[in-house]
Amino acid sequence: MLLRSIYCSWRCEIDLLLMKIDKLRLEMVIGLATMLEKSEALFASDHASVVSMNLFVALLCACIVLGHLLEETRWMNESITALIIGSCTGIVILLISGGKSSRILVFSEDLFFIYLLPPIIFNAGFQVKKKQFFRNFMTIMLFGAVGTLISFVIISLGAKHFFEKMNIGDLTISDYLAIGAIFSATDSVCTLQVLNQDETPLLYSLVFGEGVVNDATSVVLFNAIQRFDLTHINSAIALEFAGNFFYLFILSTALGVAAGLLSAFVIKKLYIGRHSTDREVALMMLLAYLSYMLAELFHLSSILTVFFCGIVMSHYTWHNVTDKSKVTTKHTFAALSFLAEIFIFLYVGMDALDIEKWDVVRSSPGQSIGVSSILLGLILVGRAAFVFPLSFLSNLTKSSLDEKIDWKKQVTIWWAGLMRGAVSMALAYNQFTTSGHTKVLGNAIMITSTITVVLFSTVVFGLLTKPLVKHLQPSSKRSSTTALQITTESSFHDPLLTNNEPLLSTQGPSEYNIEQPVSFRMFWNSPSRAIHHYWRKFDNAVMRRIFGGRGVSPVVPGSPIDTSVRQWSEEVENKEQNGEP
Repeated sequence: MLLRSIYCSWRCEIDLLLMKIDKLRLEMVIGLATMLEKSEALFASDHASVVSMNLFVALLCACIVLGHLLEETRWMNESITALIIGSCTGIVILLISGGKSSRILVFSEDLFFIYLLPPIIFNAGFQVKKKQFFRNFMTIMLFGAVGTLISFVIISLGAKHFFEKMNIGDLTISDYLAIGAIFSATDSVCTLQVLNQDETPLLYSLVFGEGVVNDATSVVLFNAIQRFDLTHINSAIALEFAGNFFYLFILSTALGVAAGLLSAFVIKKLYIGRHSTDREVALMMLLAYLSYMLAELFHLSSILTVFFCGIVMSHYTWHNVTDKSKVTTKHTFAALSFLAEIFIFLYVGMDALDIEKWDVVRSSPGQSIGVSSILLGLILVGRAAFVFPLSFLSNLTKSSLDEKIDWKKQVTIWWAGLMRGAVSMALAYNQFTTSGHTKVLGNAIMITSTITVVLFSTVVFGLLTKPLVKHLQPSSKRSSTTALQITTESSFHDPLLTNNEPLLSTQGPSEYNIEQPVSFRMFWNSPSRAIHHYWRKFDNAVMRRIFGGRGVSPVVPGSPIDTSVRQWSEEVENKEQNGEP
């Protein structure tokens, strides 16, 4: 009996042990199967990413080739070309996938704001003609800051008035204010490709400068709207909102200037180009990008920060590097900016046919068309409401007829700023979607309407802008291409603020430091030029001696200037020894 009980207990323990072994074996099999599934999914995801990048690279090459072939046309530009190629690619993907998808990447605000926008804005500041930009600085700030606020108010109030009667969904006061910020952002990228900096310098500096400040103002407004609870607006909240806006605006500009001065000081003191041109170029690129990311980290306007960082770098830092680094940085920044621009418009064209958004609004197509039409009308009215009155105010402070904005220029400025682009798309996705997707009717209508406005304004307004500019602002005939080359080269060598002085040599500031009397009347008639006079004195006496720059830095052994001179003399000696001319 005892033996039987012992045997039964052993048998139970053995059975339990076998059950545990079977359970462990089953868990191992399930775990292995899960791991295999995950690895297959990972490999499939990696393969899909490789396919996506191959397709995008091929499309970028196609955009560059077609843009080159269509360069002489008076209608097309690279933005429109990229949009059309992206839309055609979206149609092909839509057909291949059986109507399920038209894109191979999901739109990400991080992709746009962190990787694509910085090189575009930095290169714009780095290559802008500073003479024209700062000569019209007050007008640019009027258009870019005050004008954007006027447009923001008109679009927000108009959207609230019309959309509440259309029953498009539950939109809050924050949504209406966000709509005002979204559609106040002009497309400075497309403007750069439509206007010519050499043929219409005044128009280019006004429209381009206003576009950059406008984008920054719109983003600052949008971020301020998201931070505040605007469901119950009172005077205290309004004052806090305004104070936060100006705080972000001023601090962002100061951070960009500080980053540019830091780069100039470091490169001037260390003479990095003496040992390695690559390190010199890499340091400039990284410090510029660091200024942008620091602005993002501290929740400032990264657009303003990197733009003014580019201006300061081109004024001080660029003149402290070797000649090889000058050529390399100029073309590197331009190439990165060009690729980012094409990538953005290519993706916008593909995303325009995304079936998910259109499925939601398929039941109410009239509402989507109505919202898009209202938004286009508000954009037209909102821009006209500040361009013409602010141009009149600006003309009151100008004494010279050449500096005044006549009605033809006003019409061109109004029209050239009607295009909406990637900034509007990114802000709309941020406000009305979650991770690039939306299932709510009101949000879907706003996203599809934004896409419609961006496509219509870029294609239609963009196609008509070049002929309009040629009709209203006929370019003056130039004797030869040499004049154009001199103008282009001088854009990189002009001081931050000049009054059309000749190109300077490296002998010192005496050649251009021409004293001019400054009176109270000069401050009233031309405040920018009066400020310009005192800034030049301070810049030559203090800033250039600390941070470097063309024309004032002494030739120190081992410095970039000394290195360039020695390289030039060595090349001359080698040519003489070889009997070359």
